[in-house]
Amino acid sequence: MTDPQIAIMMLSLFIVVVLLGFPIAFTLIAMGLGFGYYAYYDADRMQSVFDNRIFDLFVQNTFSVMSNEVLVAIPLFLFMGYVVERANIVNRLFFSLQLAARHLPGSMAVAALATCALFATATGIVGAVVTLMGLLAFPVMLRAGYDQRFAAGVICAGGCLGILIPPSIMLIVYAAIAQVSPV
Repeated sequence: MTDPQIAIMMLSLFIVVVLLGFPIAFTLIAMGLGFGYYAYYDADRMQSVFDNRIFDLFVQNTFSVMSNEVLVAIPLFLFMGYVVERANIVNRLFFSLQLAARHLPGSMAVAALATCALFATATGIVGAVVTLMGLLAFPVMLRAGYDQRFAAGVICAGGCLGILIPPSIMLIVYAAIAQVSPV
């Protein structure tokens, strides 16, 4: 098979497997191992099924990622976001900021944006902020008479602050790849 044919087959297989409901992370690992096995297949050198270079590369790459001190921050960010969400801190913060800004025009939008910014710095993840604030602030803003597009825009813009405000997960991954300090 030629390289473009393999690429098209990889893309179609990825789409089919994800549409079947398999998690993306496990799908990517399985496809990497499967197509890597095909790429490094050498019938003359192989004595068993596990005598392929892809398995050595997989173990080495996994160990190098796990031994990277910078990437330790990512599970801690996820844990902090989980704790903040389960302790209902974001809900209290949103309503406290809403009360504090009640004399400003668009007080709920200001409170939602400030809450998104604070929660984004705590978690560093855009999806978590947008999802949680979409469930928390969006219905409240709609009941208060805000335009649906405006409320959705405020929450999405506030969630995107998670990438921009250091230390975000994206900046930590960038620092690990570029081999610079994330501080």
